[in-house]
Amino acid sequence: MTRAARDRVLVLMRHAKTEESNPGGDHERELTARGRRDATAAGHWLLEHGIGIDEVLCSTAERTRQTCEAVWESGCPEAEVHHDRRIYNGSPEAVLAALWETDEDADVVMVVGHAPGVPALAELLADGDGSVEGHRALAEGFPTCGLAVLHYAGRWADIGAGDATLERFHVARADH
Repeated sequence: MTRAARDRVLVLMRHAKTEESNPGGDHERELTARGRRDATAAGHWLLEHGIGIDEVLCSTAERTRQTCEAVWESGCPEAEVHHDRRIYNGSPEAVLAALWETDEDADVVMVVGHAPGVPALAELLADGDGSVEGHRALAEGFPTCGLAVLHYAGRWADIGAGDATLERFHVARADH
């Protein structure tokens, strides 16, 4: 297998539950206590499923930064995190453009962003391929702390519509 054709994993994650508003505006909204617990649960879920993240593309919003921090605090090995303004409320195309710039040595990449961009990107990339159960769950919505796990074979710079398959979709929730 050539380096360009190796299997890769893409985890698309929507940030955890946030406060309704923040005096600093939408970009500064923070996670609620539930959001922190759910993001920690997401980290535990990644660990349980053996999904080790090599690189993270994260929105610049405070809530996505805090989501990443809680994932790492769960014991999930911390990955290299790149904050990218294009992911903050970005279109699926904007998020995809950020993904194209991912380090080719990263086999497992996680994008931490927002709806509707992240859910739309999951649908665009998988285009109905993969887990029927996962697609059914995606069709019901992509709530906070939702994680879509996709498989892709190729270079990150080449990923596009219909190139990935949805392996599973999970919504991380802590026992409240």
